[in-house]
Amino acid sequence: MSQLSSQMRDHLKELAVFVKWMLYSCVIGLIVGLVAVAFHKGIHWAALTRGEHPWIIFLLPLGGVAIVMLYRVCGMEKDRGTNLVLVAVRDAERLNLRTAPLIFLSTILTHLVGGSAGREGAALQLGASLSAYIGRKLRLDELDERIVVMCGMAAAFSALFGTPLTAAVFAMEVVTVGRMYYAAMVPCLVSSFTAVLTAQHFGLHMQDGYLVSDAIGLDLPTIFQTAALGLLCAVLSILFCKAMHVAPKLYAAYFPNPLIRGFVGGGLVLGLTLLVGSQTYSGAGDSIIRRMLAGDTIPEAFLLKILFTALTLGAGFRGGEIVPVLFTGCAFGTWAGPILGLPHGFAGALGMAATFCGTTNCPMTSIFLAFELFGWVGLPLYALCCGVSYMLSGYHGLYSEQKIIYSKFRPEWVDKKAE
Repeated sequence: MSQLSSQMRDHLKELAVFVKWMLYSCVIGLIVGLVAVAFHKGIHWAALTRGEHPWIIFLLPLGGVAIVMLYRVCGMEKDRGTNLVLVAVRDAERLNLRTAPLIFLSTILTHLVGGSAGREGAALQLGASLSAYIGRKLRLDELDERIVVMCGMAAAFSALFGTPLTAAVFAMEVVTVGRMYYAAMVPCLVSSFTAVLTAQHFGLHMQDGYLVSDAIGLDLPTIFQTAALGLLCAVLSILFCKAMHVAPKLYAAYFPNPLIRGFVGGGLVLGLTLLVGSQTYSGAGDSIIRRMLAGDTIPEAFLLKILFTALTLGAGFRGGEIVPVLFTGCAFGTWAGPILGLPHGFAGALGMAATFCGTTNCPMTSIFLAFELFGWVGLPLYALCCGVSYMLSGYHGLYSEQKIIYSKFRPEWVDKKAE
């Protein structure tokens, strides 16, 4: 009888934990979702304003200085961005609430003046800092605070990109590759769903992903073609990561003063934009991705997007890397895929998923991303392309604080940071 009552108490405790996380996740999803909607509208306003007044791009050097000054005035000049979010989940390092308004304003400013950056990476910082603050106010312990931070990451990513499953899995997978934080599954899913529904209530994500009209099914020749593209995307992923890591080091070596760095970086991006003759590489480039999937081919675009993004973020501008990664993968896929015998649009979609996988080291997230962006047709080939890219991209990654604890080649412990 006593054993039965003990089991009942255990079940009641588990039920109480479940109810607690359902409540906390909904609150975080709602709050972060609302802020993400405002962030999305701010980015949209910045892009429209620059489109109506192209001369704004000449303010790029001043924009770089303004962003550096903003972080300096707020005492956050040495902010580590998304890397700090990963440490907060893995090692319970404290996140500062000031990160949220800073990344909010500085990313909008980056897009306004024409820097090459995305928004989802910035959203991870935005959601994580807000949810960490909520966790402190709720007086959660260290372990629960880690789950709260992952909920904020999932909510912000979901609200901005409209991919709730991808967002939830990404929050659990990206911190420590090889070990998923399954305890956070329900909280991340609920916060992600709440956030995307909040975004949809305000008119975001009413269209379904990207249109890929030439997706194909599984057959033997296509398997080899897809694997070959995955190999090439692995090389492209390494190039992208190397550029993102080398650029800030070169800036620091030649321009030790962060203010001068911001000014020079803005000037370099401005000069390149004028040299190219268009603002194709300004902002995230979502509209260009849609054009390429629909049939456009820009052979040099993948290299130029890497260069523009590295020069922008390396100089101290703020924003995310994820959409630039997708842009790069799409541009490369639509160029290299047809050479390998793959349909144009489908190759671009494969390139997007596989390059995202190679740079983030998140294969499960990448498969969900392909499903939510492109649909189920060709999903086995998306999985293959992502798997090959993951395996052959080695231990490189966008985030230097990301830990890879299992070998990509053998079932053994390696425990090393992404390079």
